[in-house]
Amino acid sequence: MPMYFCCFLSMNQRMTLDYFYGQTGELFSFYRIPKALFQEQRFQSLSTDAKTLYGILLDRMSLSVKNGWLDKQNRVFIIFTIEDVKRALCCADNKATKLLRELEKFGLIERKRRGQGKPSLVYVKNFSAESSKESVKNRDNDDSCGFKIACQDPAKSRCNKTKENDTEMSETNLFYSEESDGMSKRAQLEEYFSQSLEVDLLLRLCPDDEDTIYQIVDLLVDTCATNRKLLHIAGDDKPAEVVRSRFMKLNADHIKFVLKCLAENSSPIRNMKQYLLASLYNAPTTMQLYYQNQTNHDLAKRG
Repeated sequence: MPMYFCCFLSMNQRMTLDYFYGQTGELFSFYRIPKALFQEQRFQSLSTDAKTLYGILLDRMSLSVKNGWLDKQNRVFIIFTIEDVKRALCCADNKATKLLRELEKFGLIERKRRGQGKPSLVYVKNFSAESSKESVKNRDNDDSCGFKIACQDPAKSRCNKTKENDTEMSETNLFYSEESDGMSKRAQLEEYFSQSLEVDLLLRLCPDDEDTIYQIVDLLVDTCATNRKLLHIAGDDKPAEVVRSRFMKLNADHIKFVLKCLAENSSPIRNMKQYLLASLYNAPTTMQLYYQNQTNHDLAKRG
């Protein structure tokens, strides 16, 4: 059947749809999206798609309650993967990932990575007026800290800063406390890197490198959680605070670059841990130089 004829039939069907009479509209099932997401000033910059996704996640909560999906602290969680987001909103990988990150940025959800190929747990956050005033205040102070640590209530965020500090070392104060909301420093770091490196996305883009990706995450966590004052990286002893700061600025692009360099390396690697530490530490600089060199090379060939 020709495409234009199908479109005509579809339009004709819409033209002949019936009206609602009385309470017939209540026969439908609905996703409930809180009005506050559209009416309150603090959510004005939250995209409509992200607000819609929040309503979908909120709806899934009722199923979790029925199934008894509660953690040890009696908090309800759901399992809603990137694939679920794609199906629900008919969007691509990048859009689904962006929407989840957007909800995280606003403190509306938290994701907890479990590793070993298991889907992350998603906590849909309650932003009622009673509990959200301090949350908004903290988020305004937290913008320079990047991702929030999952399982941290925004009102208790360790990322809250009273003074702005431009040094690299100040950014690692987030993890200096022994525990936050029952989470150890290591657990906080695991969750931080899971989000900041977009591990779920990396695993889909680089399925053959799954073991290496998890090895990199574990290495970053171990390094940032250490109490040592100096760390030996790339042949030099570097202040641990500087190393932590640089590692906490890494993103998924840096990890893909490190994986690419590892795949292209033809020389035997005697100490994989030291190799990865050096590669990760230098990634922000070497990646920029690498791609700039490639661009210059391509331009020279065209000339």
